Amino acid sequence: MANVFISHRKVDVSDAERLAEGVSAAGHQVWFDEWEIGIGDSIVDRITTGLEGTSYLVLCYSAAGVTSPWISREWMSALHRQLDGCGVRILPVRFGGSAPAILADLRYADLSQDWETGFAQLLKAIR
Repeated sequence: MANVFISHRKVDVSDAERLAEGVSAAGHQVWFDEWEIGIGDSIVDRITTGLEGTSYLVLCYSAAGVTSPWISREWMSALHRQLDGCGVRILPVRFGGSAPAILADLRYADLSQDWETGFAQLLKAIR
């Protein structure tokens, strides 16, 4: 069982939650903001805790991009930890649009064309 952090834009929340439910049903521990941040919680504290314990950051992107302040900080933090050798992997998932240039060389799971195939590829990458 792996610890998986789902990073997404609010506009993509329904697809991201469907993805989070599937990863969780496959037996992995999932951090998904809608499940983990309650009324009165410190958003920064909850996200920091989630990122610290994660092995995989699933970066969901669509035509809305990945440039909102929250999602940018999440994946950039994971990228920094990855480059420092901390054992976290970024797994891009495409709902539409294109990945940021710095992540363009990473193979992504394409859920925009075929959800089932893309999802199966993502689960295979999560060990």
